[in-house]
Amino acid sequence: MTNQVDVAVMIGSGVPKSLRALGQKACWVVLVNGEQRGTAFSSRVEAEECRTAWLAQLGANLGTRQEHAQRAS
Repeated sequence: MTNQVDVAVMIGSGVPKSLRALGQKACWVVLVNGEQRGTAFSSRVEAEECRTAWLAQLGANLGTRQEHAQRAS
């Protein structure tokens, strides 16, 4: 199974109240297969770091599943 991991920007009322209270007018979120995972980030750099971690985790899980499948056959 292939997973899609993206970074999306949210603007205006899509920004959580806690960030709007700090003056943020935009934030970034990580989407895994189209669903938001985790928190909203105040910078794209933070969101990209989280995206990289998700890709590594999903890749590790895929490798583990493939190893189990090979052993079973």
